[in-house]
Amino acid sequence: MKALVCILLLLETFVFVVQQQVDGGLNENEISQQISSEDGRQNPPQTDTLRAEASTDSQQYCNLGIPDIHAALRELTATVTEQKANIRELTATVTEQKERNRELTATVTEQKENIRELTATVTEQKEKNRALETQQTFILEEMNKKSDEISNLTLSQVELRKENRDREIAFSAALTQSSSEHIGPFTTEITLTYRNVFTNIGNAYNPITGVFTAPLKGAYMFRVSVYGNGPTGATAAIFKNGDRVVIAHEYQAQNSLNSSNGVVLILEVGDVVYVRLWSGRRIYDDQNNHNSFSGYLLFPLR
Repeated sequence: MKALVCILLLLETFVFVVQQQVDGGLNENEISQQISSEDGRQNPPQTDTLRAEASTDSQQYCNLGIPDIHAALRELTATVTEQKANIRELTATVTEQKERNRELTATVTEQKENIRELTATVTEQKEKNRALETQQTFILEEMNKKSDEISNLTLSQVELRKENRDREIAFSAALTQSSSEHIGPFTTEITLTYRNVFTNIGNAYNPITGVFTAPLKGAYMFRVSVYGNGPTGATAAIFKNGDRVVIAHEYQAQNSLNSSNGVVLILEVGDVVYVRLWSGRRIYDDQNNHNSFSGYLLFPLR
């Protein structure tokens, strides 16, 4: 600061001299004389004294300021050197930080790529899961359909079995159970009662009356067999609702004789079928069950 003040004082003096030279074209002696004459007219004793004091103070002040300027420069140089070192350290730190930033950027980029790959994998897995769920749903639906079909089939089978049980119609019977006897001859036809029942599924045959009554509309198979001894012939016929259909007949002068016949009939519900012994004919039966009457439902009709 002192050096700056000294410099300003010298500069001011120099500017003053130059200005006087420019304005008046005076030389040094003239300037000095003019200054002296003016000072003498105005303040002769004070001007010389003040000028001497100012010159002395300026010289002393400037002399005192020169060493301060060097010290200030040294301090400034040291500060600049320190600042340069700090700048170098800061530059190194910034460079290191940039390197770290680049590494971090590379790491972030890698992580982003990993995330993209993971996202793609998750998307693919979701797609596979959806396809699997669709396949499982289809399989479950098919299994449910199969289960329903099986259930329906089972119900159908149960109903069919029940219906078949309702349609299971069959019978077979012989004339006597154990005794030996001749039946006939009679003057008129009689309905034979086959009392020794072997089978009567559906209970459509009545062993008391000897009559079969059709419980269902359908095709039925009937068969009759006759056995007798000569010389009386053995003749019996199958009747449907009072009409003769077929006969079983045998005749010879002596020894045993036998015959059989069968027929398929279409019966309505309530139609009756039975066997009648012809008038004048005789049959014989014993525990061997020579004479029999049987029938069964071949298939129902709608």
